[in-house]
Amino acid sequence: MLCSGARAQLSPGIYDKTCPYLGQIVRKQVSMALKAEIRMAASLIRLHFHDCFVNGCDASVLLDGVDSEKLSISNANSARGFEVVDTIKAAVENACPGVVSCADILTLAARESVYLTGGPMWRVALGRKDGLVANQSSANNLPSPFEPLDAIIAKFQAVGLNITDVVALSGAHTFGRVQCGVITNRLHNFSGNNGQSDPTIEPEFLQTLRRQCPQGGSLTARVNLDDTSPDSFDNDYFKNLQNNRGVIESDQILFSSTGSPTVSLVNSFAENQSEFFRNFARSMIKMGNVRVLTGTEGEIRRDCRRVN
Repeated sequence: MLCSGARAQLSPGIYDKTCPYLGQIVRKQVSMALKAEIRMAASLIRLHFHDCFVNGCDASVLLDGVDSEKLSISNANSARGFEVVDTIKAAVENACPGVVSCADILTLAARESVYLTGGPMWRVALGRKDGLVANQSSANNLPSPFEPLDAIIAKFQAVGLNITDVVALSGAHTFGRVQCGVITNRLHNFSGNNGQSDPTIEPEFLQTLRRQCPQGGSLTARVNLDDTSPDSFDNDYFKNLQNNRGVIESDQILFSSTGSPTVSLVNSFAENQSEFFRNFARSMIKMGNVRVLTGTEGEIRRDCRRVN
């Protein structure tokens, strides 16, 4: 649910006087991180997504500790980019100490990751405060690549996001990688049938994926989510779905679910990249406003990994 009262207190210009070079600082640090490792772009936007779907966009995903969301089923051994956020936070603190929250830094880092890889730019309303607690149990229930479409849509709706947001935000899989462990059953043991594969996978692409993720092979090996342009933010992801070349089952069902409104959205975004970019930016703004903390509801952490 979108917190309209808190959202009204956010403003794109809230740091204009207190931290006027914030945008440039974050862009510089993200740019450096991408030059070192291009797939960090996908990792940073994933952190923002996994943050907002738990306690809201409060940087709880960054907290260490026994209840850390980093240790959840959805994040353990897969969530990454924490050191990059630490580096951005240090640079921001050096320029304007005690002013900018980790939640705002995470939101800005996600936007820059998209923009610097060819995607759209949008204005980010700022002023979020950082949460005081993590929520590992909730992080265990994030939208999963193994769930049916109805379950995924329901989880998006629970935080105030609609079907258009589901499809648009799924478009973030236009870059990044996925571990073989996430797709191996789809390739070799579909629906519990040994040797069977998901029939929605295009046959030639199936053989490519099977070579990359052989039965009995490494579950931590990674494959590109978009084999056409894996390091660029574009609409090739949706074109791949039209050709039955979606890597993750929860991606392909957006197009393969006959009669679902997601099918027409996939077609629209595949045919018109500008339309995808507009909707993606709109959905990112909506997601970035989910249950934000403002005023005295949270704090501005000095260290993103622990509360003050």
